Amino acid sequence: MLSLRHIGILLNGQPLIRPFSLDVAPGETVTLMGPSGSGKSSLLAYIGGDLPAAMEGQGEILLNLKPLNALPPEKRGIGRIFQDDYLFPHMTVGENLLFALADGPRAERMIRMEQALKVCGLEGFAARPPHSLSGGQRARVALMRALLAEPAVMLLDEPFSKLDCPLRAAMRSFTFEHIGSRKIPAILVTHDREDASPGGRVFAIQDDGTLRHA
Repeated sequence: MLSLRHIGILLNGQPLIRPFSLDVAPGETVTLMGPSGSGKSSLLAYIGGDLPAAMEGQGEILLNLKPLNALPPEKRGIGRIFQDDYLFPHMTVGENLLFALADGPRAERMIRMEQALKVCGLEGFAARPPHSLSGGQRARVALMRALLAEPAVMLLDEPFSKLDCPLRAAMRSFTFEHIGSRKIPAILVTHDREDASPGGRVFAIQDDGTLRHA
């Protein structure tokens, strides 16, 4: 379980997001809505451990009751998905996935990579360069790369915003299905209510920086 205790974000000493507390259960995706500049992405950056220096985070972040605040980003066990897929252009699709599988014998890693491609409907795409894929295919590879790293938490920063409507619906279903089946607590930030996980809790950042059920 991901637990946020009295979490707030300050910009130049002024509250951007006022302190709130929230528990996110394994397999649950909580959606946080707000317009550009409301602090959504900054909140994810604070949880992930890479909040810009101009901002200040407040409050405690716990994963299964273990405090994360003092840990560097790479030690927090947090997976991130952004608007852009950030696939490595100099690597093939398969190499991008193998990047998340740093440990273990190569033969075992290759098997897991091929299995991941099959799961996301891209069997046989291992040797393809990322630029040869469609937007939806790239998004699926980015999600699978994040999941192969076996994150304890997933943070989703407007991951569907650059996809067209049919693709958005498909990627939403794909993403929530895989997060749920792996029992990963997740936070999604978006400005579009349709991106929220079906049946999941949704909060909106108000003009005064407080969070309210939406």
